[in-house]
Amino acid sequence: MNELLKALQKIEERINYLIQIKEFTNWGNLFGFQETCTKLKQNPYEYHEEQFQAEIRKLDESICFLEERAEEQLTPMERVRIVRTVERFSLKDILENVYEDYTELGGQGEANIDPAMVCAKATIVRRIKNKPYTATVMVIGQETGHGEEFRNGGSCKPEGNEKALRYMKVAETEGIPIHFYIFTPGSYPIEEYPGAAQQIARNIYAMTKLRVPMVSLISEGGSGGAEAIGLSDFRLMCSHGYYSVISPEGAAAIEGKIREGEKVPKELIEVCAERLKLTAVDNRALGTIDAIVKEPQLGARHDDFAFFAQVRAEITRATDKVVLSAKSFKAFRDWENKRRKKKTERKDLAVDIPWDLTLDEQRRLLNLRSKKYREMAIHGYGGHPDPTETFLKQFQEKSEKVYYNLRYDVLKNSQKQLKKAFRDMSGEGSVIMKRLTSPLSTVKDFFAKDGARKKQPLRITHNTTTPTPQPIQDPLELTDSYTSPLVNEDRTVTCPNSLKNGCKDLWIPDLYGEFGGVCENCGHHFPLEYKWYLHNIFDPESIFFFATDITSVNPLGYAGLDARLKDSRKKTGRGSGNLTFTAKVMDIKIVVSMLYKDFRSGTVGSAEGEKFVQACELAARKKRPLLSYVHTTGGIRIQEGTLGVTQMPKCTMAVREYIDAGGLYIVVYDNNSYAGPVASFLGCSPYQFAIRSSRIGFAGPRVIRETTGINIPPDYHSARNALKRGHIQGIWDRRDFRRNLHKSLMTMGSHNLYYR
Repeated sequence: MNELLKALQKIEERINYLIQIKEFTNWGNLFGFQETCTKLKQNPYEYHEEQFQAEIRKLDESICFLEERAEEQLTPMERVRIVRTVERFSLKDILENVYEDYTELGGQGEANIDPAMVCAKATIVRRIKNKPYTATVMVIGQETGHGEEFRNGGSCKPEGNEKALRYMKVAETEGIPIHFYIFTPGSYPIEEYPGAAQQIARNIYAMTKLRVPMVSLISEGGSGGAEAIGLSDFRLMCSHGYYSVISPEGAAAIEGKIREGEKVPKELIEVCAERLKLTAVDNRALGTIDAIVKEPQLGARHDDFAFFAQVRAEITRATDKVVLSAKSFKAFRDWENKRRKKKTERKDLAVDIPWDLTLDEQRRLLNLRSKKYREMAIHGYGGHPDPTETFLKQFQEKSEKVYYNLRYDVLKNSQKQLKKAFRDMSGEGSVIMKRLTSPLSTVKDFFAKDGARKKQPLRITHNTTTPTPQPIQDPLELTDSYTSPLVNEDRTVTCPNSLKNGCKDLWIPDLYGEFGGVCENCGHHFPLEYKWYLHNIFDPESIFFFATDITSVNPLGYAGLDARLKDSRKKTGRGSGNLTFTAKVMDIKIVVSMLYKDFRSGTVGSAEGEKFVQACELAARKKRPLLSYVHTTGGIRIQEGTLGVTQMPKCTMAVREYIDAGGLYIVVYDNNSYAGPVASFLGCSPYQFAIRSSRIGFAGPRVIRETTGINIPPDYHSARNALKRGHIQGIWDRRDFRRNLHKSLMTMGSHNLYYR
């Protein structure tokens, strides 16, 4: 009877699991089966053993049927619920069942820097022709825990992501591969140093050029939290996992314009989960992952040991593939790839290939990683050139690269070396000549002074009037070639700081005309349209737009997005939320990327990311400074799903390569700047500034309250607080934007820039 009771208990667990997946509805009479289990448990001895066994068999057959139907009809939201169940396997389960041995680093359990992030040195056994080979790896991932509240459900704080970065660098120093496991609904949104956004940006920036193989496995990948350890050479995803730009509940709250405190309709959540294309199959089709790890029916749980064996095989095979692609022996690589393509042979390696890489192999690995992310989401925007235009563009780019390298790297450097040698020779020659002529010069100076004393000139005073000098306009003042149309409003506006600082009401024609949108008493900055910056910051008639053919589209077929994009194009006359152009500041040529409010609140999608990458490439090719001015950004465009999320590593990769080439990358925030862009390609800049009165952060006040339960102060995201936390390096007054930008161009950056 004890065995039968154990079997009944397992059936009851399966019923409860199905009820969780179906969100506690009576799908397939689950409540009835649950009631039957309860009756059998309460009165087991009222049945004969054969009767009890028959009842259990009947229940088992019914539940098996329901499990099969549920697996066949799984919706995206049901996959999300599978990932969130407490029965789901976690990182600790993987460490204990996939790896032979491991040592946790940075503390254990509650006595940890951040229990939501686990780092461990582990050993894994690879079998090659039935021979075991032990390899050492670094394992880094989020730990949700089985009911362990101190792990915060896998939502890492900034210090947890900092810990991950520290051990990434340890792995790089030791030359061992890194295995990432992503189990997070998103990062914990706090701004205190090192700051959620800033730390994610640092992680992504470092991962772009880590000189070791990196493989990641996604179970639950939530937005920026996933990207903090998500950039890798090969990305696996569990078949019942999800990878998304935002949670379905968050998307539903935005789409339904749900007010804070109101309940989000279940139907809308289901619809948004479907639209976001967050499943493994969807992400594989989009190209945001490389392979899918098959899970058992209705998802793997913490005791699915066959699944762990499969994970071990897939993770070692992926590491082998990354190492093999970087190996120096081209003949062996070609032979191995051909062998693997044959269906009759196993896909495992035929010979032992060590996982450590030489310097040449590391360079090849980094080149392949750069190419991988450069091509990611390449089909998520409109305006692709035809093959002829592509060929001409590539020819032009290569010609420009040769020309500017010859001009600035060869000729200018040679000229500098010649000038330096001439100056050194002149300096040495002048010292020798001075020593030889010093006595003669002393005698000459003595007689010259004596003659000057004897012949004092007669001083004559003329009664003339000195003409008044004409005022010279400061070229660093705002160009004042554009006036905001807001000046046409004949009314006054009250400064938000009037009660605190006693500011007088401002007449709008003065405020948006002479004052440049700045309160003359307290310096509060009122928002101005992006066109004001185009005309007033840069030299007149120096702006030339490029990549204008790249346009935002609807790659996921997200309902309603086409109409919204059409409205934005009609409103702005432009095709995306990122303006890329070349301009001049006091005749210094620069490349500019501008995220602006008027087009979908400056959100970043595939088109905006591609334009930013092209701006980086142009700036690197022509050796010009790169300015990223953020008029406003609302984060990643959720309607593009993970195609939008992958702009975080893609753009960071591009800007890292630009900075490594000796470029000067300056970021200036204005108005409201939040989320993914700030946590990646904006936040990685060594020179970040903010216009006074702007707001900068990882998540808005509402998201922070709903996620953490903390009511933040009104100035939590202010530029002043961002400066105090070390997020930015300075605060600029809008009226001094041009002056400060010119000063930065002249005092920052390396000698590689063309004007150095």
